[in-house]
Amino acid sequence: MTPRHLVDVHVLLIRGDEVLLSLRRSGDEFDHRWHLPSGKVEADESVAAAAVREAAEEVGVGIEPAALRLFHVAHVTAPGRDSRLGLFFRVEKWRGEPVNCEPDKCYALEWFPITVLPADLIEYSALGLAALNSSALYSEFGWPAE
Repeated sequence: MTPRHLVDVHVLLIRGDEVLLSLRRSGDEFDHRWHLPSGKVEADESVAAAAVREAAEEVGVGIEPAALRLFHVAHVTAPGRDSRLGLFFRVEKWRGEPVNCEPDKCYALEWFPITVLPADLIEYSALGLAALNSSALYSEFGWPAE
C-alpha cells in the first residue's frame, strides 16, 4: 500500500516581534506542547482557503487570502504516522483579536517573542519558525538519512 501524503497549513500570526502559539490539548505525545494554528487541507479546498479557515476555526481571526505569505515548505514523517507536507504562511494583518475557539483541542493561546520560543515546541512548528528568519524555503524532518 502506498502511504498517503497529507497537506497541512500553518499560520504564523506575527504581531511586531511576536508569534501566536497554542498549547495543544490532544491526549497524546503532543499534549501540553506549543504549536502553530494549523490543520489539514480538506478535499475540494484550496491551500489559501484552508489557511483562512483554520485561523478562523482555531483562533477566531479573519484573514484575507491576499494577506497570506508562503515562506516555507516542510516534508515530515514519523513512525506510525502519515507523511505530511506542511505549508507555512506568515500573516501580519487580520481582523479580530485571537481567542481560543477550540478549548477541547487547546489549553491556551500565548504570544511569544520570535527569538525566545518555548522549549516544548512541537518539532513540526519549529521547522517553520526556524525558517522564518532564514532563506531556507524547504526542510525535511523524520526521514531516514540517504
